[in-house]
This record gives sequence, C-alpha cells and structure tokens, in this order.
Amino acid sequence: MENKRRPRTLITGGAGFLGSHLCDRFIAEGHDVIAMDNLITGSTDNIAHLSGHPNFRFILHDVSNYIFVDGPIDYILHFASPASPIDYLKIPIQTLKVGSLGTHNALGLAKSKNARMLIASTSEVYGDPLIHPQTEDYWGNVNPVGYRGCYDEAKRFAEAITMAYHRYHNVETRIIRIFNTYGPRMRLDDGRVLPAFIGQALRGEDLSVFGDGSQTRSFCYVSDLVDGIFKLLMSDESDPTNIGNPDEITILQFAEEVLKLTGSKSKIAYNPLPQDDPKVRQPDITKARRILGWEPKVNRSEGLKITLDYFKQKVH
Repeated sequence: MENKRRPRTLITGGAGFLGSHLCDRFIAEGHDVIAMDNLITGSTDNIAHLSGHPNFRFILHDVSNYIFVDGPIDYILHFASPASPIDYLKIPIQTLKVGSLGTHNALGLAKSKNARMLIASTSEVYGDPLIHPQTEDYWGNVNPVGYRGCYDEAKRFAEAITMAYHRYHNVETRIIRIFNTYGPRMRLDDGRVLPAFIGQALRGEDLSVFGDGSQTRSFCYVSDLVDGIFKLLMSDESDPTNIGNPDEITILQFAEEVLKLTGSKSKIAYNPLPQDDPKVRQPDITKARRILGWEPKVNRSEGLKITLDYFKQKVH
C-alpha cells in the first residue's frame, strides 16, 4: 500500500513573530514546513528551537525576488512583510515591494504548484475607519500618499492581486485581515503599542501615549490568531475575513493596565498623534464565528501575563 505523503507547507516570513508560531502549529498538525525569510525584520532566534527538526527547513530568501522551491507544495502562507510602523516607515520601499512583488511571486508559485495560498492582510486596509466596528464589506478610509500609505496600500494591492489570481487563474486563495496581535516572540523595539508600553514599564521609563490616549485598539493573543488562520486556510472562504479580538480598550486604559500588571512606577507621557493614526480599531468577527466557528479564547489579562514573562527575559 502506498504511503501517504505529509502535506508540505511554505510559510513566507517564517522567522517573524507570527510566522514562527505558524511554523510550530503546522508542524504540530503533521505538515512538513519550509520557512522562508530574508531576516529584515524576522530573526532566526524565533525558529532556533526548530533547528534540526526532521519536518522543518529554513530558506534565507527575499520573496520580492523569484521564489523557487523544489518538490510539491500544498499550502502557502504569505506572511513576509514588515508589520509595525517603526519598520515600514524605515523601509517603505521594501514594504511596498514585498506586498506587491512578493505577493505576485508567491501567487505564481501557488499557481505552478497547484497549492492553496493564504495571504496575511491587515486591519490597516480600513485606514482611519469611518465605521465602527469594522466589517469585511467596508472599503476603508486610507491616505495613499501619507507616511503609512506604503503599508496600507501594499496590503490593499496584495488583496487585489490575490483576488485576481483567484478569479482569473482559479488559484485557491484565502485572505485574512489581522487585527492587533501580541504574544511571545514580538520584538520589544518594533514600535507597536504593546511591546513599547511593556518595555518602557520594565525599564522604568515614561509610557509614551500619543494624543490624549482616547484612540482604541483590540488585542488578540497569538495562539487565538494562529487558530483562526489555520481554520480559515482549511475552509472554503475566499473573500477577506477578519480575525481579531473584539475586546476594545483605549490606549490610556491599556497604559494603566500595563503599569498595574508590571508594578512599575513609570508615569504616562503624552506625545503628538502621528499622521493618519487610526482613532478606533475593533474587528467585527461575526463572519469568522459563522463560517469558521472561531472566536478568541485567551483573555487579555491571561495573555499579557505570558507576554510579560517573555519580555522580562529580553529587558536588560
């Protein structure tokens, strides 16, 4: 009797925060995993525990250039992209290239290998939203020529070309719109609000709140997000789907939560609001609940404790 081949999955951005957690999940699901990353924002530290694993392989490569992988590929998860303002403001052209050329190359590989491909889009496609909470049928309020445009428009293009490949080439595609996610393996210096606050609190520095702190965010723990990604990939849904935690909190409330959790004596420092910073951010996950039976399970206090323990090892 013929041995059944293990599913083979390529994860671009596989050495990043989310990508490395996806490597773990797909190996646990019985897949052979290939992680591809150029390490521009990712780190081999995130996948060091997989070194030498018989079902894991790492390829150092920039997916904005042609992608070659020998042998069959069943699934592609395209997570190669800077994802924090501090990164994409520093490397705006690479951000645009990986969202456009990188997505095009990954789709070309999916087409040639007859693979199913999921792309990581973002709540940033909604821009500074005029409807709240954000549903998948909202087209967004994005400034294409502002400082954040390099990321927002890269992801909007990525969605557009993915749907074009789906409709024109019949490639099986999935699009996830990711809302704020946190957990171990985030970089302390990546500029996002959660690692920034925890890092400042642990170092005894003032917590930098932009504006008056009334803007909102919704934080999803990484294991919940990974579960939503896996369920979406294995579903039949080709239109964009929000995955995030709808538990909304103001930035000021969150700063106070971090101070209480860390026991830090830091104070709150108010800074000018950056250009096009979204005032509100909350996913409507009605669709994910309905078609995937998915909703987040880890509450913020539980997830923050695990994340704080991780960051304590990183702050010197």
